[in-house]
Amino acid sequence: MPSFFTNKATNKLGMNEYYVYVYIDPRNFEEFYYGKGKGSRKDAHLFEDSDSEKSKRIKAIKKAGLEPIIRVIARGLSEHDALLVEKTLLWKLGKQLTNVSSGHYSNNFRPHDTLYKKLSGFDYKNGLYYYNIGEGEHRNWDDYRKYGFISAGQAPRFRDAMLSFEIGDVIAAYLPQHGFLGIGKITQEAKPIQQVIVNNNYLLDLPLVCGGMAINSESDEKSEYVALVKWIKTLDRKEAKFKRKSGLYTPQKVKASLDNQPVTVKYIQNEFEVDLIKLMT
Repeated sequence: MPSFFTNKATNKLGMNEYYVYVYIDPRNFEEFYYGKGKGSRKDAHLFEDSDSEKSKRIKAIKKAGLEPIIRVIARGLSEHDALLVEKTLLWKLGKQLTNVSSGHYSNNFRPHDTLYKKLSGFDYKNGLYYYNIGEGEHRNWDDYRKYGFISAGQAPRFRDAMLSFEIGDVIAAYLPQHGFLGIGKITQEAKPIQQVIVNNNYLLDLPLVCGGMAINSESDEKSEYVALVKWIKTLDRKEAKFKRKSGLYTPQKVKASLDNQPVTVKYIQNEFEVDLIKLMT
């Protein structure tokens, strides 16, 4: 585990030479920019000439005959730890700052303006997600339902969506042009399809309805990636749940959070008679 404590041995190697700094407006003592760096990085912003909010603030301070107050907040850090400290400060005062980037580790921090409600993955152990079945040449709902899995692939962005699912995440599976077909819980994180075993058999050795799941299976980038699922409830295509012009959230993405979709969550719970919140805990 990375440590915030410095020791002489690592300092000699130059590993813990990063620091986190802050820019303060001397006119009102507001903190307006956080950054991380080493050497003279903290002073570099004084000489920038851009249209960024940070540069505009610095120019306004100088026009008033003053200079920004620059202070180091933490020192003797590895780059990893410096990034984490920086992100913590950005999260705490994000909307009051001139930082354009939200910094590294954004996905590890709660979104702003959400403290009034509970979020999956933060206040609940796992996440609640919409999953797009994307049925076609490479995948089939009947296989998913029979053998307990979901998949996506054939391009890095679809592979990455699958790899982001974690064990315990709850999914609402949606088939375009039909509706919601199942509620399930991830039991094994995604792997290239060649490595997936179901009921002591390699998935590709099973009698699959979809004959194209093995396409590009030799490629790490284009292989179909499979996550195992324990289905709570599933339906035939003809029983799919959907209501037109009701505001249901059905994006074209492989995966999307349902945290900010109360209409869709309520609809799914009612139609499938499941307590999604209970499933996440």
